[in-house]
Amino acid sequence: MTPRPLLLVGAGGFARETLELVRAVNRESAAWEVLGILDDDPARHGAEVGGVRVLGPSQAVHEHTEALVAACVASPGDPLRRLALVERLALAPERYATLVHPAAVVPESATLGPGCVLHATAVLTADVRLGAHVAVMPAVVLTHDDVVGDGVTFGAGARLAGGVTLQRGAYVGAGALVREQVTVGEGAVLGMGAVVTASVPAHEVWAGVPARRLRSLRPVAA
Repeated sequence: MTPRPLLLVGAGGFARETLELVRAVNRESAAWEVLGILDDDPARHGAEVGGVRVLGPSQAVHEHTEALVAACVASPGDPLRRLALVERLALAPERYATLVHPAAVVPESATLGPGCVLHATAVLTADVRLGAHVAVMPAVVLTHDDVVGDGVTFGAGARLAGGVTLQRGAYVGAGALVREQVTVGEGAVLGMGAVVTASVPAHEVWAGVPARRLRSLRPVAA
């Protein structure tokens, strides 16, 4: 099998984790050739991250038309950041790589959109639907009939009960638990270890046991 060229966009921790995922895939079968990392911080250009060189800014994806791309940025302070990057790059969906660690469990009944990244020991049980550019950290469990919108991020060890809906750009902190049939709105953030028993409105931060509203993430009008 000829390895496919791959570029990672973002030079932070998510990118380093994804490099290790790619190496695990390649140990099973030589699927990917990482050409480099792209990042919009000029101070990083020419440096190495995880043994891979930072080649230039994110827009350099357009100079490597043969390469597939993984958007490796995530921040609970800006939960829609990855989708904003994807919108700015304006690539066709088929330019994005879907990366699944060999130790993840993805059944035939699950669907994954372009650009998803699933790390080791993530488990999708049955009829789970992931949109595009969903980031799933290790030990996440998504159960039957969960619907996950574009650009959602799951911290390590998060758990969804059945029939949960996460709208685009939601951020689920490490170890958070979400009750069945709950909806989490666009760009909402669930804190680490939160126990979510009721639906969460868009652009709000909820945390605690049981989770409660802490603040809004909506921009404040001048």
